[in-house]
Amino acid sequence: MNKPRQPAIFVGHGSPMNALEDNQFTRNWAQLGREFTQADNKPNAILMISAHWMSHGVKVTAMTQPKTIHDFGGFPPALFAMQYPAPGSPELAQRIVQVLAPLPVKQDQEWGLDHGTWSVLVKMFPDADIPVVQLSLDLNENEAFHFELGQRLASLREEGVMIMASGNVVHNLRRLDPRIASFDWAERFNSKIRDAIIAGERTGDFSQVIHYHQLGSDAQLSVPTSEHYLPLLYILGAKLPEDKIRIESDEMVMGAISMMSVILN
Repeated sequence: MNKPRQPAIFVGHGSPMNALEDNQFTRNWAQLGREFTQADNKPNAILMISAHWMSHGVKVTAMTQPKTIHDFGGFPPALFAMQYPAPGSPELAQRIVQVLAPLPVKQDQEWGLDHGTWSVLVKMFPDADIPVVQLSLDLNENEAFHFELGQRLASLREEGVMIMASGNVVHNLRRLDPRIASFDWAERFNSKIRDAIIAGERTGDFSQVIHYHQLGSDAQLSVPTSEHYLPLLYILGAKLPEDKIRIESDEMVMGAISMMSVILN
């Protein structure tokens, strides 16, 4: 029996410490995991686009057992000790190569699962029993390219593949301030992007989200570098006509990080 269409989910992942902590965001991730494994609808595999794998050209992890990458510093030993031993899926990697052809996609044997992936999945799917494949972010390309890749990958959702992306709509580490909830510029940018996403459910038009630079100085401060923002575009690109969009965990932390998550189902 074919499984129902799988969702596409963007998660605002925030600090790696969320992998250890019990808070409102990690509880929401756990609830999403329960929601999308009930009624025998557990995904066959997960395709993850993380902010933390940047590359020249597009790559996809193609090993049978991806390693857990601790790509950060200055955190407690318990975080470095964490492992997420989910299997990989060379079959899904090859399918992604086919779906994205004629775009060249390198099947990578070196990367693994970085913290943008496992810090979320350890809460969402703690059994680590769903195969996970990561797709890299080619930073040589513009925003429209990343949205279009999401459109081309959308068909995988009909094949039992959950498409996930992990980053942050607002992500400015240089402006973090634990004394405040959010800066005005961060709140304005986050609100405009949220409103544009919600409007896109009806119109299918996500041009304002793609061309976020047009939001001026608020965008420059909120997205000083693009890698945490681009994963969102894959999820919006993967929208199917029947999808409803819902926004969760739409809060700012430390002034300059948005924890917004976007679920298409």
